[in-house]
Amino acid sequence: MPDIVNLLERVSGVVWGPPMLALLFGTHLFLTVRLRFVQRYTFRAIRLSLTRAREGSGDISHFGALMTALAATIGTGNIVGVGTAIAAGGPGAVLWMWLTGVFGISTKYAEAVLSVKYRVTAPDGSMAGGPMYVLERGMRCRALGVAFAALTAIAAFGIGNMVQANSISSMARDTFRISPWITGAVLSIMTALVMLRGIRSIARVCQVLVPSMALFYIAGCVAILLMNIGAVPGTLLLILRSAFTGHAALGGFAGAGVREAIRYGIARGLFSNESGMGSAPIVAAAAQTRNPVRQALVSSTGTFWDTVVVCALTGLVLVGSGDWEGGLQGSALARAAFSRIPVIGPPVLAVGLFTFVFSTIIGWCYYGEKAVEYLWGAAATAPYRRLWVLAVMVGSVSSLPAVWTFADISNALMAAPNLVSLIALSGVVAAETRLHARREARA
Repeated sequence: MPDIVNLLERVSGVVWGPPMLALLFGTHLFLTVRLRFVQRYTFRAIRLSLTRAREGSGDISHFGALMTALAATIGTGNIVGVGTAIAAGGPGAVLWMWLTGVFGISTKYAEAVLSVKYRVTAPDGSMAGGPMYVLERGMRCRALGVAFAALTAIAAFGIGNMVQANSISSMARDTFRISPWITGAVLSIMTALVMLRGIRSIARVCQVLVPSMALFYIAGCVAILLMNIGAVPGTLLLILRSAFTGHAALGGFAGAGVREAIRYGIARGLFSNESGMGSAPIVAAAAQTRNPVRQALVSSTGTFWDTVVVCALTGLVLVGSGDWEGGLQGSALARAAFSRIPVIGPPVLAVGLFTFVFSTIIGWCYYGEKAVEYLWGAAATAPYRRLWVLAVMVGSVSSLPAVWTFADISNALMAAPNLVSLIALSGVVAAETRLHARREARA
């Protein structure tokens, strides 16, 4: 296992090297400029996202699509992933995560425009879309579409399943002394009950679960920061300074340079908000919408909530605690930081992590099965769902030292063909935006 872990670390260092960081962040910046700072429509998009009325062809409402995407997006990356980024890249990684979210709004918007524009109607009447259809129908390159779908179907088991299940089972064992087998069994049963009924069942659950879990966690983080309000200015200054100068070793902390802050901040930012990865537009393509821009505006708010708000609050709490200086990482860092706050700290973390994990598992199952459907047809989705439930159990009870590294590698491999399509078809996105965006902004 140590040899496998070391090999994966080397592979991760290559795929997340300067070329990928430049491609990812460069795409965010390029689309922000090409679309004339589409982020300016964010608050209009938030109002639009609350619309639940049927207004066009599709399977679920704007709100249902957004909540399903947020269910898959808001996960352990918002808590454990932030802690991992701080441990490896120092406090400055928080700023790079945040910037990835700010500029990533334009990328999430562009992904959704293309996925809705190039979506197709399946034989059963449901909508099917995502980067695999964009690559095939928009770029006329089915080989890249097949590659993306295959990578999605495989990567889903890392980022959307075993990483999530392992995080919550470890937290339940360490905090409440609950056996991972019990946690795994509960998660597996809950997952099967929701996902076996398809996207409408997933969307109904997410519409209830996601807003409540996000508001609970945000309120808890704000309360924790208010209880330690005097340390907030110093925490912000430390994050800003470390992002551009690195952070020297202190206590058990190994120290991190600017490169590490950028690398881990951007990598964990992508893991958290998925802008550029190509996963969220798969569910955006199922939305009832009268034009691609309308749903794209809604989809773009997912990055705002996930990274600009939730990850930023988590970063402030974790950096402000100072526990990262003692060498703690991931879930251990999150647990130590939240445990410093009496009464509300541990419940906020436990409830937040469990709901984040469960929602991510059911959301990512939909992404994986749509990728499998693209490759082998609708008949392949039932076996994939059964394998998915089994993987939840395996992830809960197994020791997975390499799972985060595997997830990072999978993310990069998924993102590459999707980012290529976004750049190549940016003219299509710009044309659709000119046609519809101003009208939607005034509506």
